[in-house]
Amino acid sequence: MQNFTYVVYDENSGAAVIIDPSWDLQKISHIIEQERLDVHYIINTHTHFDHIIGNEQMAEATGAPVMQHVDSTEPHDRDLRDGVIVRFGSSELHVRHTPGHSKDSICLMGDDKIFTGDTLFVGSCGRVDLPGGSSRDLYHSIFDVLYTLNDDLVVYPGHDYGSAPTSTIGHEKRFNAVMQRVTEEQFVARMGW
Repeated sequence: MQNFTYVVYDENSGAAVIIDPSWDLQKISHIIEQERLDVHYIINTHTHFDHIIGNEQMAEATGAPVMQHVDSTEPHDRDLRDGVIVRFGSSELHVRHTPGHSKDSICLMGDDKIFTGDTLFVGSCGRVDLPGGSSRDLYHSIFDVLYTLNDDLVVYPGHDYGSAPTSTIGHEKRFNAVMQRVTEEQFVARMGW
């Protein structure tokens, strides 16, 4: 399904988080071992199966608690809410609640990067026709949250569905059809759901 799993770590202390463990978990384990990382948390950008399928294995291997948005109905250890800061070593990720693809979708921002899960892809966005999806919620997540961010933020999406694995908020504002300014009703009609 072309999922991205991210291992984000503080270079000074080796404190780390795993974002959306899915497949290729041996590769993730190898990175953790090779870099001698201390995984503090496993964070899910949302709880569709392809983003949480590796939670149990990674939690068992690392001892790290699983963190999900408070609206999640999947098993997890700690709740996240909009505005929470997840700290690991001297690094931090800021949680932004961005429903639309799912009720519990979040983005994680830190160190000039944003991990967007399925809220925003390079050149597109996540589906809204799955349970918990809402094109109206996604409209507000895109235009009230993501559109207001610094253009230089590097976008790390949840899937490799675009023309490149990463982008920037500024590039997406210019070229991503879902980030072109329209009314809410036009956006809902465009999304077809």
